[in-house]
Amino acid sequence: MKTRREFLRSTVLGASASWTVPMFVERTFADLHMGARDLATQPVTGKDGTILVVLQLAGGNDGLNTVVPFADDAYHKARPRLAKREKEIITLNDYVGLNSSMPYLGSLFKEGNLGVVQGVGYPNPNRSHFVSTSIWETADIENRSNTGWIGRYFDNACSGADPTVGISLNKTQPESFGALKNPGVCLSSPELYRWIHGGGEKAQAEEFFASLNSPEDDDLPAEGASIDMPAGGKVGGIQGESNLAFLERVAMDARVSSAKILELAAKHKTKVNYEGTPIARSLNMVSRLIAGGMPTRVYYVSHGGFDTHNQQVNSHDRLLGQLDRALKSFFADLKAQGNAERVVLMTFSEFGRRVGENASAGTDHGRASCLFLAGEGVKGGLYGKYPSLTDLDQGDLKHTVDFRGVYASVIQGWLKTNAKPILKGDYPTMPIIG
Repeated sequence: MKTRREFLRSTVLGASASWTVPMFVERTFADLHMGARDLATQPVTGKDGTILVVLQLAGGNDGLNTVVPFADDAYHKARPRLAKREKEIITLNDYVGLNSSMPYLGSLFKEGNLGVVQGVGYPNPNRSHFVSTSIWETADIENRSNTGWIGRYFDNACSGADPTVGISLNKTQPESFGALKNPGVCLSSPELYRWIHGGGEKAQAEEFFASLNSPEDDDLPAEGASIDMPAGGKVGGIQGESNLAFLERVAMDARVSSAKILELAAKHKTKVNYEGTPIARSLNMVSRLIAGGMPTRVYYVSHGGFDTHNQQVNSHDRLLGQLDRALKSFFADLKAQGNAERVVLMTFSEFGRRVGENASAGTDHGRASCLFLAGEGVKGGLYGKYPSLTDLDQGDLKHTVDFRGVYASVIQGWLKTNAKPILKGDYPTMPIIG
């Protein structure tokens, strides 16, 4: 199967530089509208409804130095160079605290709008970036699913919805968006704009796209990354998809992107200052689309660089600091818009790091880690049990919370639909949506 980029180059761009949207795409849109007409309720209008933002910490975030068990002697013994002292953390209780690079998340916790889930993982974990990312994206620990958990949400709960029901700001479509009917839109694909626009419009579209993605001020790049593909996982979206179906899906992306996303994103002029980091720019874009009234239920963004094998302390603290400042700007922007209560943001990472530090003052691929849920719709606090630092599995933390239970909590509590057909099973939920 060809990748999206290969297919576009060989089939569409190679055939005609002035190619326009074909009739079958028009018919597809008509079918979508017919489907929407038959729904008992329209799930999204763009002005109301809940919104989920999924934020990937790509590379395997070190949960031990994010939510720090500062009171545990085993932690300090295992990490003589990397361990955070009590004065270097934001205390959450008498055992754990947040890395001090995250003062905004610390304040959010005190205000009751940050849920911290400890010990998150899955049975028989895999330390491969790509396999583990795929497992999180598909919510399938056997890693055999052709669809993603968000895509199955679209299929099961958003029949007839606008194609922009999901928007990813990744370079590639996240595997979690894999769907049988509507896989959402991958926005960070400038070739789509080149494809659908011609002449002066093409140059205008590319200039606009470049402005959206250019840094607004200087910042040091993140260090410590050994992978730079934000989403990881399998390339090309849906396995087994025909070339015609692929073209149709991409055509819809482009059609909607040019006609609606560009227009709405240009509307909102925020007064909130965002840094020039990639994660800040991505969240800025999401806030602009929300302010513009996109009928999107799920946005997907990525913050890379967490594969910290070497000299971890500076790079990891800097990445967490970038995340914290980006979230501070994002939620301030949403509050200024009047949309803060509509949005919950959930982080995830494919795995944590090993308990012991390595010889390069870094950490290697591990297993259980932590994740955050943030927003006014979150019932803040600590969830799950922090894994034992002495009862280990081959040097790794044993998970205490199955990540699919977190998904189920969000699907049922925030997206208000039955999680069982989406996750293909029942998983214990937690009262983290309040």
